[in-house]
Amino acid sequence: MDLKKIAAKAEGSTFYNWVMNRVLWRVVPFNKPHGFWVKNLNDRQTTIEIPYRKNNMNHLKGLHACGLATAGEYASGLLLLYHLDPKQYRLIMRDIAVDYNYQGKMKALAQFDLAPETVERQIKTPLKSADSVDFHCEIPIKDVSGNLLCTVKTNWQIKSWDKAKVKA
Repeated sequence: MDLKKIAAKAEGSTFYNWVMNRVLWRVVPFNKPHGFWVKNLNDRQTTIEIPYRKNNMNHLKGLHACGLATAGEYASGLLLLYHLDPKQYRLIMRDIAVDYNYQGKMKALAQFDLAPETVERQIKTPLKSADSVDFHCEIPIKDVSGNLLCTVKTNWQIKSWDKAKVKA
């Protein structure tokens, strides 16, 4: 799957955006029940919509804390995969932390920004001389009224597949 090609088609077309999301639900089936929707994905940003619906609610009828954390992980991981060929690089989330601020009572958006120059400078160049790189991301999640619900902090370990130790 060429994520860049699919995302480029999806950016200008509601039909291809629908196709991209269906493909992503098959590739990442864990996210399908949440109904997370990739609103946009390009070389600088991804935005994931978190629907306000029963599957995503906690017992207080607010957006579930773990659902918000998952959306933040999804946003950062997806944009990293946009820049890093999964056939060449292995990504593993080392850890995740979430600072919660506000109870989500409506649809929310997880938005992650990442400049291509940052990927080159902080990931690809260091990997030329190191076995792995840790890359820290901060993903704010806001409801559609602009209230900051939480900030998800992910730490991704990235390494070339030829440096990965994989059991056969």
